[in-house]
Amino acid sequence: MELGLVFALLGAAIAVFCCGIGSSIGVGLAGQAANGVLSEDPDKFGSMLLLVALPGTQGVYGFVAGFWAGIIKLNLLGGVIPQITTAQGLSILAACLPIAITGLVSGIHQGKVCAAGIGVAAKQPQATMRSLIYGGLVETYAILGLVITLLLLNGIKI
Repeated sequence: MELGLVFALLGAAIAVFCCGIGSSIGVGLAGQAANGVLSEDPDKFGSMLLLVALPGTQGVYGFVAGFWAGIIKLNLLGGVIPQITTAQGLSILAACLPIAITGLVSGIHQGKVCAAGIGVAAKQPQATMRSLIYGGLVETYAILGLVITLLLLNGIKI
């Protein structure tokens, strides 16, 4: 296997893994907070669900970036292993870093924001949407990381 292909696949894998790690930590933090609320009032499940699920979106973004880099850009489903240079492989690796880093960091911090929002929503149910908006503000940076990754990937000539 050519070194360029190894770098390209490494970039796709890093995007998926980092975003998945950030999402799983974030969802775990929010889920722990929600379970504490549900132990007292199980009827609040619906209002807690969005706040718990929100940090999971970074994992989806990482999957999209990894799919774009590995399947779309390299055409791996075509049955032919692409011949790419080391520079092209390193370019794909570098292009995957914005979503990998923003997905990891924002997933964790979004989980913390959502966990705090769950505490607020438990005491003041009318504030649930406000808490969701705060979580959405953290989401913005993961979306920007995904957009930059996709633009960079699109600019690499294979």
